Amino acid sequence: MNYIKIMNNQKSKLAFNSTNYLLMIIGIIILSLGFYIMTLDNETYGFGFIGLTLGPSIVVFGFLFEIVAILYRGKKN
Repeated sequence: MNYIKIMNNQKSKLAFNSTNYLLMIIGIIILSLGFYIMTLDNETYGFGFIGLTLGPSIVVFGFLFEIVAILYRGKKN
């Protein structure tokens, strides 16, 4: 009987909640978009603005977004 009471009083031991997972999925979508944008460049070997500047900038933003998604703690009750 005490074991059931102890289990009901414990908080979830999972590291992430649903908000973290949602933010991580959004980050993966941003990363995929950045890599896709890099393939759209028509210049030789991707040396145009899209392949050399815009796409990698979006990928870096995606990685930073992923770090924020992992570190996000949410509001305390």
